[in-house]
Amino acid sequence: MLLIREVMYCKPGRVRPLVEKFLAMAKLSAKVGMPKMRVMTDFCAERYWTLVSEMEVASMDEFERMMRGGGQNSEDMKEFENLMKGYHDLVEYGRREIYKIEG
Repeated sequence: MLLIREVMYCKPGRVRPLVEKFLAMAKLSAKVGMPKMRVMTDFCAERYWTLVSEMEVASMDEFERMMRGGGQNSEDMKEFENLMKGYHDLVEYGRREIYKIEG
């Protein structure tokens, strides 16, 4: 089992619009059978205006299939695209972390 963590460092004061996008994406993801996504913001972190999302997947193959849109119809893919439209305007930079869950 792997933990996929997306860490986004937002532009000052721009974390709330990104949270709303990620929460909507989590809801749509659950609808299409993707793993549950947890969305968090900083209380005390390396930087202000940090958003972190996490999900667990069984393997890298499963994660890669999800990233390619596997199992989603074109309508769902279009909705994902619309949800995330303009998110680059909210983010300074980000990174992805992948951890093997040991126990």
